[in-house]
Amino acid sequence: MLERIDRIEKRLETIESTLLEHSKRLEEHSRVLQEHSKRLEEYSRRLEELAKEVASQGIVLGSIGRRWGKDLEKVVLDLYRYVLEERGVIPENIERFIYVDSDGRYYVKGSRIEFDVYLHNNKVYLVEVKSRAEIDDVEWLYKRAEIYEKIRERKPDKLILIAIHIDDAYARAKELGIEAIYGVIIP
Repeated sequence: MLERIDRIEKRLETIESTLLEHSKRLEEHSRVLQEHSKRLEEYSRRLEELAKEVASQGIVLGSIGRRWGKDLEKVVLDLYRYVLEERGVIPENIERFIYVDSDGRYYVKGSRIEFDVYLHNNKVYLVEVKSRAEIDDVEWLYKRAEIYEKIRERKPDKLILIAIHIDDAYARAKELGIEAIYGVIIP
């Protein structure tokens, strides 16, 4: 019986020792977890600050992009002046036509649809200027031509896409009957 009690005591001592070791480890893990929680809170705070800064930069870049886009359009029109004039288009006479579809009759309700329009000798040309023309640009020009026709009750005589670079949008433009004036076709 004493032998059995000795074995039980030894087991209890082993269990107690293991429990003490586990308690020490648990305390260490708790300390590390608290440290990580503090770091995580700091990273979250920094991330929020960065998100605000990125949003602010996005606003600034958007403003610059819009201004640059209008300036680029003028540069591209001037760059292709000779080609346009050969086709009877005087770049200075291209005008901006803006339509706000307040009731969604022609497109999405409240959408602002902009057209570059050239009017000459009772002809209407819709013009789109891009630094790089892609298929979406071609199809949007085609869609805007349909919208223009509904608004003005007159089909444009010609659709012209002017781009410094164009990719496979060139083939799509040809399919849709859009005249493409471009510098380089990008494969």
